[in-house]
Amino acid sequence: MFRTVITSVFLALSGAAQAQSFGEPAMGEILPGWREQDGQHMAGLAIRLSPGWKTYWRSPGDGGIPPQFNWSGSQNLQAVTVRYPVPKVMRDNGLQSIGYDKDVVFALIVQAVNPRAPVQLKGDIQIGVCEDICIPMTLSVQGTLPATGAPDAEISASLTNQPVAKGMFGCEIEPIADGLRLRATARVDGPRPEVAIIEPGEPGVWTSRSGLEWTGDAFVTEVEMVPPTAAPFALARNDVRLTLIGNGQAIELKGCR
Repeated sequence: MFRTVITSVFLALSGAAQAQSFGEPAMGEILPGWREQDGQHMAGLAIRLSPGWKTYWRSPGDGGIPPQFNWSGSQNLQAVTVRYPVPKVMRDNGLQSIGYDKDVVFALIVQAVNPRAPVQLKGDIQIGVCEDICIPMTLSVQGTLPATGAPDAEISASLTNQPVAKGMFGCEIEPIADGLRLRATARVDGPRPEVAIIEPGEPGVWTSRSGLEWTGDAFVTEVEMVPPTAAPFALARNDVRLTLIGNGQAIELKGCR
């Protein structure tokens, strides 16, 4: 079996050259949001894309760069959970990527050390953006999350536009020379999705692109997973995630049995 790994070439330009050639492909903005009664804060990270540019989902597809978030410069911050809205399947010159071709808001579930005080949220967000070429960018953002706040329409819309959770899925796992092969099965009500994305739930594991084979409302999809050690490994079944994307919607199944 031949495995083809497709890697996009990302051109690192100086800030001045990038601005001169392309303007600003993307800008980041913290949406301060609101504090809930349990002390949890709902905030947002808006990425404003210039026309014609796109950026990526957490599993970006062929050669993309997934967002990476560094909140270490923040104050009164215990933890941040990033919620990704439903992405789009984008195809260009035989490559398939998963992401966003318009402005996107990532909802942020923020836990404060002191829930009665504001959070000073400061982050460096590494993203990939593409037009005719692809480049990496670091967006430096900061904002004050007040101890009260008010509902925000963009954050609320992002929270509404989330994948629908549908429980677990069936899977068969077998070792291969440099990792393992996972065969997933499930049923879908309604329109058939365009793609299935399987994520192993642990960092650094390369996962092949999967196809979908249908029998009625049931499908089978198969991927190979290769860890940095390039050897068979123990997969935590409860952490494996299967996301079905298409028709402007997404279904998420967590854990396989």
